[in-house]
Amino acid sequence: MANPNELADLASSTQINEVDIAIVGGAMAGATLALGLAELAKQQASIGADAPIKIALIEAHKPSNEHPGFDARSIAISHGSIFELKQLGLWQHLDPLATPISNIHVSDRGHFGMTELNSESLHLPYLGQVVELEAVGNKLFSLLEKSDIALYCPSRLHSVEARIDSQLLTLEDGQQISAKLVVAADGVNSKVRQAFKQPLEQVEFGQSAIIANIHTEQPHAGWAYERFTQTGPLALLPMADNKGDSRLSLVWALPPEEAERLLTAPKSEFIDKLQQAFGYRAGRFVDVGNRFSYPLTLSYMPRPIYHRTVFLGNAAQTLHPIAGQGFNLGLRDVVCLIEVLKQVLANPEGQAGKDVGSSELTHLFLERRKTDRQGTMNSIEFLVRGFSNDYWPLVVGRNLGLRLLSWFPPLKAPVARRAMGWNQGE
Repeated sequence: MANPNELADLASSTQINEVDIAIVGGAMAGATLALGLAELAKQQASIGADAPIKIALIEAHKPSNEHPGFDARSIAISHGSIFELKQLGLWQHLDPLATPISNIHVSDRGHFGMTELNSESLHLPYLGQVVELEAVGNKLFSLLEKSDIALYCPSRLHSVEARIDSQLLTLEDGQQISAKLVVAADGVNSKVRQAFKQPLEQVEFGQSAIIANIHTEQPHAGWAYERFTQTGPLALLPMADNKGDSRLSLVWALPPEEAERLLTAPKSEFIDKLQQAFGYRAGRFVDVGNRFSYPLTLSYMPRPIYHRTVFLGNAAQTLHPIAGQGFNLGLRDVVCLIEVLKQVLANPEGQAGKDVGSSELTHLFLERRKTDRQGTMNSIEFLVRGFSNDYWPLVVGRNLGLRLLSWFPPLKAPVARRAMGWNQGE
């Protein structure tokens, strides 16, 4: 990292790039927002706006399996999120990389509760889709490089200086960007949040997650699984077949000491333990790829806005992966911000008459995201606490709930809609 004196010398001889919106962090949320805003700028230009919005994106890493946001993980994109990505003009580029989820099986290990959700019974082509982050990262960055976005990558943020009518961002190489609005999409350890000394609340679950790709003897046929065990939830997502090889993406919540042990255990031991915990609904597990682990916490900013600054995605909230809602919630942040920007820019005077970093915009975003954001975080915490607990009234209650969904199919519709990212509320 350059020292402050070197940066001062560089800055004094560097022209400041003035933009309307500077996005810090170019993983899923940041890249999606940048491309959505680039499309908005095109729409402005097409209707003759005097000054379409100018966007800059700052990202420290090129996409690779070393990228913290575009690594070896897979994520589930809900039906509702796919609708939003289509509206942004992005899904057509990601669709070839995706594997449909046709069925979801939910069970409680050692108890009688289980239920299924099926796309066919809901008259849908799929319940969601699974994508591998590294492949998605490469595709999104190829689109960014072809756009009119000022892309600073690889480049790291050094500091942010709050000004009355802008924010001044200085990069580690001395380049400077002046922005009317800064969007922090730089993850749970957001440098923007730290620079402004904004609080972050954290809830520890006492669990660590092991993630890996599992190879199975039989085809997955589009099934996804959520299995609740005594140590925590275990999820398997269908992945694209690789040379005829059926693969599932694993997220397995365990006590930290057990996760650490299994992370380096021989493959045969790991597979045996996983098979014992999960059962044989997906057939026999025959191999496992590289294993990774990270601690599970709920981290969130009580107030994800600041002067001329909006926080979204993992910078605003990082969820337990129990229901696969992390990116889906972050995408709703992205969509909301774009809608708010459209509203602020839609005035007779054009963009020159409106300030995209105004308190009007940041507070409108905060208000519109409050219900969905808080409701989703509460639901995730309830699931984690409720299904990682052997207190017998909770065990009976949750298993009766799962059984009722199986016995009375009409009850599945609202559950399925929420799982697919609909009815979230703003």
